[in-house]
Amino acid sequence: MIIYALNKNWLRDVRHLIRSWTMQRVLRSTLAVAGHTAVICFVWMQMLGFEKMALDSFIFSLLGVVLSVLLSFRTTTAYDRWWDGKKAWGELVNNCRNLAIYVHSTLPKDDKKSRAFFAVYISNFCIALRDHLKDGANVNELIGLNENEKQELSAKSHIPASIASSITNGVQDAYQAKLISNEGHLNIKIHSQELVNVLGICERIKKKPIRFSYNVYLKLFITLYTVCLPCALMPVSGYCSILMVAFVFFAFVGLELTAEEIEDRFGLDCNDLPIGDIAHTIKKNVFEILETRHTQKEEPKEIYSKVFNL
Repeated sequence: MIIYALNKNWLRDVRHLIRSWTMQRVLRSTLAVAGHTAVICFVWMQMLGFEKMALDSFIFSLLGVVLSVLLSFRTTTAYDRWWDGKKAWGELVNNCRNLAIYVHSTLPKDDKKSRAFFAVYISNFCIALRDHLKDGANVNELIGLNENEKQELSAKSHIPASIASSITNGVQDAYQAKLISNEGHLNIKIHSQELVNVLGICERIKKKPIRFSYNVYLKLFITLYTVCLPCALMPVSGYCSILMVAFVFFAFVGLELTAEEIEDRFGLDCNDLPIGDIAHTIKKNVFEILETRHTQKEEPKEIYSKVFNL
C-alpha cells in the first residue's frame, strides 16, 4: 500500500500514480483506442469520403450519462468492499490487543507458559489469516510451533479456524484449571469469538466479488461506446476526434480498472491493504503486552509496502 502525505505535492502524487500497474494498463489501452480511432478517421474520411455523414451525437450524450451512472455505482461498490476489508482488519487489531490485555491481567503473574501460548497462537492466527486470504495458509510461516503442532495444523483444511479453535480451547482449559476467573473468562471469550467473526467477514469479501455478468456488461458497454464514438465526432472535429475519443476512453476505463483493483483488496497491488504489515504489528504488540518474546527473526515488510516522502 502506498503511504503518502495528503495535499502536499500535486505533481509528485501524479507521477507516482503513473507508475502503478493499473495506470500502465489504462495508458496502453488508451493508446490502442487512439490508434483504432485514427484508422477509422482515415478510412471514413479519406477512403470512403463520408466526411458529412455521421451518427446522431445526441444518442452518444445519452449513453455517456448512463455509462457514467453505471461507473459511479461500480466505483462506489468497489470502494465499499475495500473499506469493509479495512474495517475488518482494524477490528482484528483491536480484538487481538484486547484479548492479550485481558489474558495478561487475568492469568497468575508467574504463569509464563500460558502467556507464551496465547502470544504465539494469537500471532499465528493473524499470520495464517493473511496467507489464507492470498495463496493459502502455510504452516511454515507460523511462529513458535514444534513439528508435531505444525503437522497437526497442516492436516487441517482451514488453518485459521483451527488456530482460533486452539485459542478457545486454551481459554477453556485455563478456566477449568481456575487460572481465569468467571469475569475474566467472559471478557476473554467475547474477544476470542470476534476472531472468527473477522475471519468470516474477510472470507465473504474475498470470495464474493461483484457479479460476473455485471462486470462483463460494463466492459462491453465501454468498448462498444468507444468504438462507435468516432463516427459521431469525426464530421465535427476531424482528426481532433482521435484525442477526444482517447480522453473519454481514458476516463471511463480508468475508473473501471481502478475499481477492479481496489475490489481485490487482499492482494499485492499498490492500493491493496497492507495486511502483512498489520499482522506483523499485531504480533509485535501481543508479545509486548503478554511480556514474552519469541526467538524467530522479525518478519520483513511486505514487498508492495512503499513509503514515499511526498
